[in-house]
Amino acid sequence: MTDENKVAFITCVNSDYWYDECLLYLKHLKIPQNMTAEFIDIREAPSMTSGYNSATKRTDAKYKVYLHQDTFVVNKNLVSDLLKIFSDRTIGAVGVIGCRNLPKTGVWWDGMRTYGRVLHACEPESVVDSHCNEPDGDYMEVESVDGLFIATQYDLKWREDIFDGWHLYDTSICKEMQRAGYRVVIPNQSEDFWCIHCPKEKPLDPIYRKYQKVFLREYGGELNPEV
Repeated sequence: MTDENKVAFITCVNSDYWYDECLLYLKHLKIPQNMTAEFIDIREAPSMTSGYNSATKRTDAKYKVYLHQDTFVVNKNLVSDLLKIFSDRTIGAVGVIGCRNLPKTGVWWDGMRTYGRVLHACEPESVVDSHCNEPDGDYMEVESVDGLFIATQYDLKWREDIFDGWHLYDTSICKEMQRAGYRVVIPNQSEDFWCIHCPKEKPLDPIYRKYQKVFLREYGGELNPEV
């Protein structure tokens, strides 16, 4: 039985430095009076999917926010905003940046129409407002969102059977939501961004291509890329 008045914030952690900062922001969010929040950190997970699957077994919260340890939520009204979006029961997941239609590569940032906004602070004194297209209304349905922040109101199994690493798990869960008949959306952030993300700048992990092939084998036939 799920608790409809609870939200769980779930993070795979390998650095207390980053997670302590992440928690600092989360614990300053405004939680609606009838709601409670819990914070679940998963340590030594063999993959993002296995970590997230184990976390879902540890909480009865209906609403879950899966976020990276280096993602800082600055929208203090986050929970209220999510509840408003999730009042539409056809919406399964909410992200902050992604693409309208996945391209044939399966990589969201290669898409022709990207939506959303994230403040990227990759290096000291270097802050980039990654501001893509904005939804016309309160939110826009998309095919994929980035895993730095994914909120859900339904529990679907993260595909640890095929994504046993740290890549493409996010695009996979979006496709699983759509297979189950749910929509994935990105909110309008024209007035202000929801998250700061502090990833270290580094080349794309070569193993990413392995999971890209896995993704295309599983979902390639369901893509409708724009041309």
